[in-house]
Amino acid sequence: MKVKVSRKAHFNAAHRLYRKDWDEEKNKAVFGRCNNPNYHGHNYELVVSVYGEIDEETGFVMDMKVLKNLIKVEIEDILDHKNLNIEIPEFAELNPTAENIAVYIWRKLRLHIDMKKDLEVVLYETPRNYVTFCG
Repeated sequence: MKVKVSRKAHFNAAHRLYRKDWDEEKNKAVFGRCNNPNYHGHNYELVVSVYGEIDEETGFVMDMKVLKNLIKVEIEDILDHKNLNIEIPEFAELNPTAENIAVYIWRKLRLHIDMKKDLEVVLYETPRNYVTFCG
């Protein structure tokens, strides 16, 4: 039987949605206020879930202390209070949309979680706008 365990976290970051190969008019039409050349920020809320079999010895799907530390080291410490476009190399050419940030987070965490377990990332950009990525 598979069980899902989840850990919530948050980070604050700034970004600008735009494409260098588009003119300002098209960027403004597609990305609206998120195209602000001076950037804008979000208080991102993150929910990371791991699905898997319960370990008979520990009773855990995954030790939550391990998951908490993994999220802190691999995500919060790297993204918190950063300008994603400027300070995170992966977003130098990749538009830092909520969708792309969720995939980035999933890929960073996937490297450290047993491949027998499924991983899901839910990223809230605002309380009403969120993205889910399961790989």
